[in-house]
Amino acid sequence: MDEFTFEKLDVDGALAEAFDGAGVMTRGMFVTGALGATAAVALGADEAAGQGGLGKGDRAILNYALTLEYLQAAFYTEAERLKALNGDTAKAARKLGSVERAHVKAFRDVLGKKAIGRPSFDFQGVTEKPRAFLKTAVAFEDLAVAAYAGQAARLKSAAAATSAVSIFSVEARHAAWMRYLFGLNPAAKAFDQPKSRAQITRIVRSTNFIAAPPKTKGKRAPSFTG
Repeated sequence: MDEFTFEKLDVDGALAEAFDGAGVMTRGMFVTGALGATAAVALGADEAAGQGGLGKGDRAILNYALTLEYLQAAFYTEAERLKALNGDTAKAARKLGSVERAHVKAFRDVLGKKAIGRPSFDFQGVTEKPRAFLKTAVAFEDLAVAAYAGQAARLKSAAAATSAVSIFSVEARHAAWMRYLFGLNPAAKAFDQPKSRAQITRIVRSTNFIAAPPKTKGKRAPSFTG
């Protein structure tokens, strides 16, 4: 399966028509790791602090990335907690869950009090069915790659850009791994196509997976539903 459209990854219409087209083809080995990405984001925080903080535009982009990381972290964490997956799929969910949670923590550390709150999520049962889970995971990971590709060059801070690129490469590995498990060619095309923030926002909204907007004050754990 070298080619696919996002419609083929639609889970009972949850991903909707916004995913049409060839999508984003990723490269990478079937391995994951967040340590390097987390260190780079932490380095970005130190540099930003030394320069008097991130600019408004960079904060907006990092909060946008944080929202996507919240979505992915909640998705994998719910799958872990429900224990409905098995074999390599369950192992992948555990590994990616730990990585995405590390990404969330790293972004929150950089943004500090400016970090957007965590929304509530309802994944409408896709975390309970192995094939539906993998289809959604492929779509999420490809979406994350496209989002990072579309925003990294817009960052003004060199430290913030380095941080984003370090996570971007990890997300590409995630996408390749999920494609492999689902039976798709991990690197069917020579070039990735970025997506704009407006495109990504429209796609995320179309899933209806975000059940409630974030609270702007205080901290709370994400809500999970099976």
